[in-house]
Amino acid sequence: MCCCHGDDCRCRPLGFLLGLPFAFVSLLLSIIGVVIWIVGITLSFLCPCCLCVTVLVEFGLALIKAPFSIMKWFTKQIPC
Repeated sequence: MCCCHGDDCRCRPLGFLLGLPFAFVSLLLSIIGVVIWIVGITLSFLCPCCLCVTVLVEFGLALIKAPFSIMKWFTKQIPC
């Protein structure tokens, strides 16, 4: 069900369908992000003084969140 209030439209089914291929690619990136995150967490336990490991973990988390960010961005690009 579409819920539109003025210029703010919350339902964009066409944008969702068009964004699915991009979401699939970003899902693959998020799987890579999980692997990077696990390696980074393991390395941070072995050497907690290393700053580059923290950057690696943050990069992994950003890749994990990629599918949601891409779907939100792509859906907002389609007018209601």
